[in-house]
Amino acid sequence: MVKIQVNKSHTLTGHNDCIYALAEGSDPRFFYTGAGDGMVVEWDLDAPKDGKLIAKLPHSVYALALDSLRNLLIIGHNFEGVHVIDLHDNKEIWSLKVTDQAIFDIKVWGDQLFVGTGDGVLIVIDIPTQSIKKHVKLSSKSIRVMDIALEKMHLAIGLSDHSIKILDLNNDFQPIANLVGHSNSVFGLAYSPDESVLSSGSRDAHLKFWNTENYELEEDVVAHMYAINYLSFKEDGKYLVSCSMDKSIKIWDVESKKLLKVIDKARNAGHGTSINKVVWSSYSQEVISVSDDRTISIWKITEPQHT
Repeated sequence: MVKIQVNKSHTLTGHNDCIYALAEGSDPRFFYTGAGDGMVVEWDLDAPKDGKLIAKLPHSVYALALDSLRNLLIIGHNFEGVHVIDLHDNKEIWSLKVTDQAIFDIKVWGDQLFVGTGDGVLIVIDIPTQSIKKHVKLSSKSIRVMDIALEKMHLAIGLSDHSIKILDLNNDFQPIANLVGHSNSVFGLAYSPDESVLSSGSRDAHLKFWNTENYELEEDVVAHMYAINYLSFKEDGKYLVSCSMDKSIKIWDVESKKLLKVIDKARNAGHGTSINKVVWSSYSQEVISVSDDRTISIWKITEPQHT
């Protein structure tokens, strides 16, 4: 088994409340955080110490997404809708009141924006016309997380009704599969870079791997002590990182589905409370994590060199 080394490169502070949202920038040198304090901050991995305030909103921010095509940052503003910031001059250029619910996740797909709401509705927004195109009612429970397989044109949605729904982007959001197996809300969903695997993590602390050929379950791992809050693949697809309410981050070998490394407070001076989001940076190959403890940690992950 590969022995992975972990070193914390930075701890970043500045938010005054739990940090819920984390997104890599169109230029992955930058990343963005959103928190319970309503602040959205831009960070630079080349000079991480000083964040730049991008927006300050009156309610919590749970969801952020980047529109790389137009260099826009989309902010999900709880109970209000979406705010759109032009990152070229850091100004809000439009907003849309789409829901009075919490917004847990947002994804950008071409000219469309997918907004997942607390009342189980997928709202499809046309970005160029800034208008709502469609409402897709999926459940009476919250949409918690989404991921897109761009080649397959599949949209995977994790819900608080314990299910994962796969919709066809080629065919007007028609259902392809309904995955049941988790016994609680699905908070983490990620397609592997080659789209052969969909990984899911839940409040039930299980990590599941689904084969996307037919969406059959390949592996079910009791991965954490408490809820798995988020999942992120390394760019080369070799590793997956999970983060949890149990205050730990875990690194998994994707091929063997085995645990390689635990990052926590005792071993690595990790976070002191629930870790809400984690991203494997495609710029620095570091792992970025955000927590209820109001801090951001950046982790250098190295494999030993074989000679």
